[in-house]
This record gives sequence, structure tokens and C-alpha cells, in this order.
Amino acid sequence: MGRRVGTTALHGVLLLDKPTGVSSNAALQRVRHRLGRPKAGHTGTLDPLATGLLPLCIGEATKFSHALLNAQKTYEASIRFGFRSSTGDAEGELERIATPDFDHEKLLGAIASLTGEIDQTPPMFSALKVDGRPLYALARKGLEVERQPRRVHIARMELLEFSAETARLAITCSKGTYIRVLAEDLGMRLGCGGYLLELRRTAVGPFDVTDALPLSDLDSEPAGVIAGKLLPVDTLLYDLPRLELMQAASERLANGLTVDPGECEGGVGGLVRLYDPDGTFLGIGEMQAPRKLVPRRLMATKAVETTITL
Repeated sequence: MGRRVGTTALHGVLLLDKPTGVSSNAALQRVRHRLGRPKAGHTGTLDPLATGLLPLCIGEATKFSHALLNAQKTYEASIRFGFRSSTGDAEGELERIATPDFDHEKLLGAIASLTGEIDQTPPMFSALKVDGRPLYALARKGLEVERQPRRVHIARMELLEFSAETARLAITCSKGTYIRVLAEDLGMRLGCGGYLLELRRTAVGPFDVTDALPLSDLDSEPAGVIAGKLLPVDTLLYDLPRLELMQAASERLANGLTVDPGECEGGVGGLVRLYDPDGTFLGIGEMQAPRKLVPRRLMATKAVETTITL
């Protein structure tokens, strides 16, 4: 049992390095328990099979977690060729398709054909819902339903290692990309089948797994040290321009009132990050013509206190 020592308001982003075999929600709940159960959420599920970067939003950061949902993600994926998996990954039942018979050049050509804007059909073993039911629940009953292909963007697919039956790739892709499906499509292009053997997420937007806290360190590190690893809430909004308000304007904005952009410093347009004269992050606003700045999502004026157990 830990001892409770005072309270502190926890708001920010914790970068967690999730191990295999743990769901994103289970990892999130362990962090919440360790930090005294503050309000928290993650910015996109990482499958239990996968390891790597899981950004967690704590406290007021949950208001802005949507900002990372559309961010590019980078993975290291190991693919095994010659087999088909019932789930597209190492957890499924394997079926031998053909002995891999391709060289380095043919593999690079197949990789190039899957780079850029491509159409991808979501797998049956996914959390997408049809008539309110997740596809994986139907798949476990042996059912298959029609899924519409959707457009995704593969910004980079780089070959890191290659052997007779396996390849390791670095992949940077858009929201909604299924790496399992990429593995299967690559195997199809090579004429021998393929499935995802291992997956590690190394980056989400501006965040990198090298800066993440391993989940295995969660219980050994003091809660105060873990809390000290929280990144500022506004790091979630890295791609929005910064706008500083004069004191009177920041007070009006805090009350939900519109502000004349003439009382601001810095060029703006569309959605912006808002700060008071002291540099304190206030939230998100939207510049509307003519001469109108509207509050869209603001930090709470009074932080909710969270008990930390050491």
C-alpha cells in the first residue's frame, strides 16, 4: 500500500511504451491507478499484439486528444511470407500458401506499389462496427460481411531487413491504416501470401517512443517522477499557429465571449492555440471574418485536484 501525500492537479500527455499482450485500455487503467485515478484517455488503440508508443492524455489534456487521432503514425513491422493468417497477424490460424520465391528487387517493387495513396479494405478482425456490432465479434463466429475499401496514405515504407521468409519494414502512414492488411497485400503481390509477425509503433505525430516510459517501470518509479514526465497539454496541438492575447481579451475569452483579433499578437487564421500574456495555454480558438475570434475549446479555469499515491 502506498501512502497518500497531498494533492496536485495533473494535466498533460504521458508517453507510454506498451509491451505486447497488454491492451491499450489495460495500460491506461494501470497509469490512472498509479496517479490517483485522474481523468484520462488514449489517442488511438494499439493492438495487444503490438508494442510501442501509446500517448495518454491526463486531466485537461483529454479535451484535446482528438488532435492526435489524425496524426501520422510510424511503425516497425515484421512480415512473414509463405503463409496466410486467419486474423492477418501472428495470433491467427496459419495456412501454407507457397514457398517464397522472390529476390530483393521484386520485394522493393512490391513495396513501391503499396506506397502513396492506396485503397485498403478493413479486415474482419477489427473494431469497426456494422449495425452496432464490431467486426471482430462477427469474425469470431465465422461470419464475414462486405466492407468498403477506404483511402489511406502510406507516406513511407522502407525495407530495413530481408531474409528468405521475413522482412522488417519502417512504415509511416495516415490515420485508419491497417498494417496487417499491408502485410497481406504485400504477400499477395509477391505471390506467396504473408502475415504480420510483429509490430512496434515508434512515433505518433511529433512524439517518439524513445521518450516514452516503459510500462514495466510504472510500479518502480515514484508517482511524483511519473507525473514529472507529463508533457504540456499544448504539445498535442503542435500543428496549430500560436496566438497571444492581451489581458482583457484573455479574460473575455475565458468567459466564452468573442474577441477582436486586434487585441492579439501574431498572424492567425482558422484554428489557433491561445495564450495569455504570461504564456499560459488557454485552449483553442477560431478566427472568423470579419475581426472575430471565437473560443472553441478552453482549459478549465479551476483545475480538479488529483491525489497521488507514493
